[in-house]
Amino acid sequence: MICLPGQPIPLPQGQTPNPGPGSYLRDGQLRASLAGAPVVSASMLTIPRTKARPPAPNTVVLGSVTRLSPQQATISISVVDGAPLAAGEEFTGVIRTQDVRATEKDRVKISDCFRGGDVVKGLVISLGDSRSYFISTARNDLGVVFATSEAGVTMEPVSWQEMRCPKTGKIERRKCAKPDEV
Repeated sequence: MICLPGQPIPLPQGQTPNPGPGSYLRDGQLRASLAGAPVVSASMLTIPRTKARPPAPNTVVLGSVTRLSPQQATISISVVDGAPLAAGEEFTGVIRTQDVRATEKDRVKISDCFRGGDVVKGLVISLGDSRSYFISTARNDLGVVFATSEAGVTMEPVSWQEMRCPKTGKIERRKCAKPDEV
């Protein structure tokens, strides 16, 4: 499982490990200070720093939605195969309507699947053009992994196409990624 900076780190029941490099304790909860996979060893939780490589076909990427149009969503890629990119090093990805879902491709509305600022997990399907990579969210484990509601609260997925604001209870449409744990 990959954690993003500031995100709470889910831990199994039992003794809470001490924060190590790449993690910190805030309000009694361990949080990630680096993007990566948490590792527990000798009662210490660390998130190792790994060197990222540029996206290539069949690599899994994380990025935030920067621009939407009726035909595509543009994302700023910040993590490649679990390794965060160096500061200032970013790549651009494009999710086209035909690459959002595996079924009913002709009925996809980008505005019902993504919003600006959403963090999306996707699979690079090709190098695209000179400015961006083509990305797919057609698998069940790909799609929006982190979204903020209009009330400014982190939303919870309730189905593969809806997220709920825990503060207001309002439902918003998204193409949700199925969590790794389920």
